[in-house]
Amino acid sequence: MPPSQGIPGMEEEEAGGGPGRRPSLAARPGWGWPGPRLRQERRGRAGSPPCRISPPCRISLSAPCPLLPRSRWLSVETRTRPHPEIPEMAKYTRGTVTAFAPFDARADAEALRKAMKGIGTDEEAVLTILATRNNAQRQEIASAFKTLFGRDLVDDLKSELTGKFETLMVSLMRPAYIFDAHALKHAIKGAGTNEKVLTEILASRTPAEVQNIKQVYQQEYEANLEDKITGETSGHFQRMLVVLLQANRDPDAGVDEALVEQDAQVLFRAGELKWGTDEEKFITILGTRSVSHLRRVFDKYMTISGFQIEETIDRETSGDLEKLLLAVVKCIRSVPAYFAETLYYSMKGAGTDDDTLIRVMVSRSEIDLLDIRREFRKNFAKSLYQMIQKDTSGDYRKALLLLCGGDDD
Repeated sequence: MPPSQGIPGMEEEEAGGGPGRRPSLAARPGWGWPGPRLRQERRGRAGSPPCRISPPCRISLSAPCPLLPRSRWLSVETRTRPHPEIPEMAKYTRGTVTAFAPFDARADAEALRKAMKGIGTDEEAVLTILATRNNAQRQEIASAFKTLFGRDLVDDLKSELTGKFETLMVSLMRPAYIFDAHALKHAIKGAGTNEKVLTEILASRTPAEVQNIKQVYQQEYEANLEDKITGETSGHFQRMLVVLLQANRDPDAGVDEALVEQDAQVLFRAGELKWGTDEEKFITILGTRSVSHLRRVFDKYMTISGFQIEETIDRETSGDLEKLLLAVVKCIRSVPAYFAETLYYSMKGAGTDDDTLIRVMVSRSEIDLLDIRREFRKNFAKSLYQMIQKDTSGDYRKALLLLCGGDDD
């Protein structure tokens, strides 16, 4: 992303609330008022924001600063400016796992072979290497492992490790480009369908990411993802999934307030004012309108109806469709907050949903896990690190804590 887009000049503006409204859902985990809206304030020459390195400087940040090397200029900008709210789904990369330095794929491969060779396995050595390298580096290690020893690293991990720890290490080794396609394939494979996985992935990914998932699925499994999903689902749940699979959500290119008003009224008439529910109206609007547009629609809907859109969906729909529509709304509001809630409920109460915990921790570790940690601490009054520490054990816990990247208390 060019440095002139995103961080510079972005300022928060609180979304106001008027009198006479019903209580918000802020007290419910994961539900609440939309986050702050952002506005771009144009400053400096030719509408560019001023340089942040020196207050008097008016040099555009869209061009390299003549006073500092580009790498240092970017690091200074990042340090001196607080991270803003994310204006689009998955726009910024704020992961906890980054490229390890100094990196030596051959040395890591040799260390892993030593850790798994002979009787017994040094799990500590395995997790220390795999949980602190990014995915691209792990692929280099796997290549070096095969070159040096003629062995497949993933096969060795499956042979030497067991249980949840094995699942986590093997998930870390899966190439990033195939991770979502693999998860979806296994969600619809065999008897029964894992609707939770379909909902989580298709509700939270950007249109570009969905297009990539479909292409990878076709290439890797020689099958059409849409055909596979429609063969395993039905009803309005299936229709919403198909809409999301088209990846045709409107781009964020300004908000038409007249259309905002119209969509809010349509949703109100399709739910609260109707005997029964017109699910198709919810599917079309929530599945195709832009992120910025829908955020304004949610505000307008609250003004018109006195309800949060989540409350209406909760009352007017049920089952898998309800869960999918709620997931879409939560991701429109904030993808990190959605995943913070997903992680919280994967560990809350008796037992742990380890499949969800592993899938989210691995898939978001290089994308936005820092933002997820922040939302987790804000919404649940405890840190993600502490909850993982309390709810898991052994080498599995050690690896998850490494991926988590630190405590926020």
